[in-house]
Amino acid sequence: MLFNSAAFLIFFPVVTTAYFLLPHRFRWLLLLAASCYFYMAFIPKYILILAITITVDYFAGLGLEKYEGRTKRWVLMASILTNIGMLAFFKYFNFANENLAQLANFIGWNYPLHSLAIILPIGLSFHTFQSLSYTIEVYRGRQQAERHFGYLALYVMYYPQLVAGPIERPQNILHQLHTEQHFEYRRVTDGLKWMAWGMFKKVVIADRMVLFVNPVYNDPTQHTGPALVFATLAFAVQIYCDFSGYSDIALGSAQVMGVKLIKNFDHPYFARSISEFWRRWHISLSTWFRDYLYIPLGGNRVTKPRWAFNLFITFLISGLWHGANWTYVIWGALHGAYLVLSLLTEPFWKRLSELTRLDRFPRLTFALAALTTFALVTFAWIFFRAASLSDALYITRHLVSGWPSYLAQSWHVLGKGFQQTAHLGPYALVNALFTILEPLTDESRTVIALTALALILLIVVEVLQYRGNFLEQLRQKPVYLRRVVYASLIAVILILGTSYASVQQAFIYFQF
Repeated sequence: MLFNSAAFLIFFPVVTTAYFLLPHRFRWLLLLAASCYFYMAFIPKYILILAITITVDYFAGLGLEKYEGRTKRWVLMASILTNIGMLAFFKYFNFANENLAQLANFIGWNYPLHSLAIILPIGLSFHTFQSLSYTIEVYRGRQQAERHFGYLALYVMYYPQLVAGPIERPQNILHQLHTEQHFEYRRVTDGLKWMAWGMFKKVVIADRMVLFVNPVYNDPTQHTGPALVFATLAFAVQIYCDFSGYSDIALGSAQVMGVKLIKNFDHPYFARSISEFWRRWHISLSTWFRDYLYIPLGGNRVTKPRWAFNLFITFLISGLWHGANWTYVIWGALHGAYLVLSLLTEPFWKRLSELTRLDRFPRLTFALAALTTFALVTFAWIFFRAASLSDALYITRHLVSGWPSYLAQSWHVLGKGFQQTAHLGPYALVNALFTILEPLTDESRTVIALTALALILLIVVEVLQYRGNFLEQLRQKPVYLRRVVYASLIAVILILGTSYASVQQAFIYFQF
C-alpha cells in the first residue's frame, strides 16, 4: 500500500482510531494484522518470506541468550545466512547469473544461462537489515531476546517503516511497542503535521520532478548538456523529496501512535563534505553499515591505507545494497572514492584555506563547501538514476556539450527581457526566464511555474528548519495564522498533488 494512495487515507485513520480504542494488551495484534494487510497489498505471497525470517530470528534470539562460545556463533550465523540468503536469491541471483555467463563467454567456456522470473519483494533490503539488527544486538548483549513472538514480528513488520525504513534497532523500538500509549493532542497533531509535510514533498515536488527527469533519462542520447544537467539537478531534488517525504510520513504516522522512530534525514544538501552528507542522508542505513561493517573491519583504528580500504569497501557494498546493477556499484564506489580523497587531501585544503584567508569568512567557506559537496553528490546521482551503465557514461560524457549556443541564446533572451521591463513590467523578465527553460523540457509554462513556486516554499522551510525548530517556532504564532498555514498546505497537496501527473508515482526506495 502506498502512503500517497486513497487506500492509505482510509487505512491510517481506521487503524489509528481502533488502536486508541482497544485495550493495550490487544494493540500489538491490531498493529501486526494491519502491517500484514499493508504489506500484502503489494504481492500477498511474499509475506511468507517475512514469516520465515521472523521465525528463524525469533528462535535465534532465544538461542543466543541460551548458548555460549562456538554454538552461540553458529546460531548467529544461521540467522545471518537465512536473512542474507533470502536477500541474495531474490535480489542478486539473476544479476550474478548473467555476469557469470558473460565472464564464461569471454574466456571461452560454455555457461548455461538460466534466469528466473523473480519479482523483488517490496522493501526486502530494509526489513532484512532490520531483522539482522535484532540478532546481532542480542548476540552482542545489547538487547534481550524477545520472548513474545508477536512483538518481534511487529518490530520487523511495523507498517510505517516496513518497506522503506528507517531501519530501526531493537533498543529503540521494541520497548516502545510494549509501552502503553495514550492519546496526547499535541503529539498526535505534530505527527499529522509531519505527515502532511512529507506528503507535500512527495506528491507536489517529487512527483512533479518526474516530468522533467524521465523524458531525458529514458532516452539521454536525444539530449545535450543543458537538458542533461537540468534533468540531473531535478533528480537530485526528486530523490530527496521522495525519500525524505516517505520518512516524514513514516515518522509522523508512528508518532501519532506514540512511537518515536529515528530521524532519517537531516538537511543533507546543506552538508559541507561528503562525510557530513552521509551523517545527514539515510541516517539509519549509514549507521547500520558503520556499526555492522565499517567498525568490524577496523574502522579508523588502523593504518591510513587500511582505513581508506575500509571506507571504500563499505560504500561499495552500500551501492550494491541499493540494487543489482553496475550503476549502483559505481555510485557507491564514487562516494567511497570521494571520502578516501577527502581523507588524503584534508591537510592540503586546510592549508589552502589558511593561505587564501578563506577561513576568515565562515559564511563564504560554508557556501563554497556546500556547493562543492552538492555538485559531487549530484554527479554521482547520474549513475544512481541511469537505466544502464552505457546511459550513465553517455550522460557524463555529454554534460558539457551544447552549452555555448544555449548560453548565447539565453543571454540574448535575458538581455531583451531586461530591456522590455521598462514597458511591460516584471512580466517581460518572467517571460524571458520561461523562454530560457522551455528548451530543457516539454512541459507547459503552468507546470514550470507551479513547480518553481513549490520549490521556493521547500527551500524556505528547509532553511528555517536547518536554523532551528520550525514547528516549534510556528506554534508560537497566532492560532489563526497557524490554521491558515495548515489549511493552505493541505489545499496545495490536494490540488497540485493530483494535477499534471499521468500516473501515481511509487516511492523510489520501494524498489530496494
